[in-house]
Amino acid sequence: MATMAVNITDAEFDQAVSEALDSVPMELLDLVDNVVILVEDEPEGSDPDLLGLYEGVPRSERDTSYGAVLPDRILIYRGPLKRLCDDRDELIEEIGITVIHEMAHFFGIDDERLDELGWG
Repeated sequence: MATMAVNITDAEFDQAVSEALDSVPMELLDLVDNVVILVEDEPEGSDPDLLGLYEGVPRSERDTSYGAVLPDRILIYRGPLKRLCDDRDELIEEIGITVIHEMAHFFGIDDERLDELGWG
């Protein structure tokens, strides 16, 4: 566990999130709709070590009645990610893993399956 947060600007962090999204295959990105991806400093609630969060209705659970709803949200948390990692390279890698992890939740993949796939 890192003792100090990795020193990276908010703009650099946001760029790393954008690059992680760019690494998602276009065939999958084409299936993503009604989702906003946000970067926030810290998670709300009781888990200060939460790296990311998906809030919404997974694509696998949407049916013909799904519509006229606010966008789902994928939240990526700067503080916990920066504190988790020992250096910039590890942080960039962990941002990528977190983005993929939360995108997987959008597609209906749960934490147990993500752990099995090595994306836990």
